[in-house]
Amino acid sequence: MSKLENPVLMATIGAAQGLRGEVRVKSFTADPTALGDYGNLHSADGRVFEVLEIREAKNVVVVRFRGINDRNAAEALNGLELFIERDNLPDDDLDEDEFFYADLEGLEAVDGSGKSYGSVTGVFDFGAGDLLELKGPGRRPVLIPFTEWSVLEIDLKAGKLLVDPVAAGLVDGKDESPFSKKSK
Repeated sequence: MSKLENPVLMATIGAAQGLRGEVRVKSFTADPTALGDYGNLHSADGRVFEVLEIREAKNVVVVRFRGINDRNAAEALNGLELFIERDNLPDDDLDEDEFFYADLEGLEAVDGSGKSYGSVTGVFDFGAGDLLELKGPGRRPVLIPFTEWSVLEIDLKAGKLLVDPVAAGLVDGKDESPFSKKSK
C-alpha cells in the first residue's frame, strides 16, 4: 500500500468489544455509522481496513473489520488512527459555506490590512468549541477560536482566512485593529 497523498483522519480505534474481533471506534464523520461509506480505511503504517459490520453504541460505533477475527487481533488495534484519501470525500454534497476541516490546514490567516498571522496547522476540539492552530515562521503556535467573530471569511481558492485579530486574541484590544471603530 502506498502512502496516502492527502490523508484525512476519519476514526480512532479503541478497545476490543467481545470475542469475535469487534472494536469500539470513535468516528469523526457526521454520521458515525457511515464510516465505511468512504471506501477502505488506511493506517499510517500502510495497512488497509475494510468495514464488514458497523453498529452504534453509546458514544462510539462497534466495527468488525475484514481479517480481524478474534479478541487478540482486535486488542492489537487499540489507539490506531484510520484515514482516507481526501479525494474520497464528497465535495458535491457541500453547501457553498460548508467545508471539511482538513481543507483549512495550510490556509494563511490574514487581517483586513493583509497582515499575516501564520498558517493553519491544525483544527482541534477539546469540548468547548473548535480551535484553529496558527503557526508562522519564527513564531510559536497559537490557538484561536474558530467562531464567526474571529474568523470572518474563508476563501479556500485563495488559500486565506480573514481573521479579526482582536476577537481571535492575536492582538491586545488596546492595539489598533482594522476592524475597530476609531473613537474621537
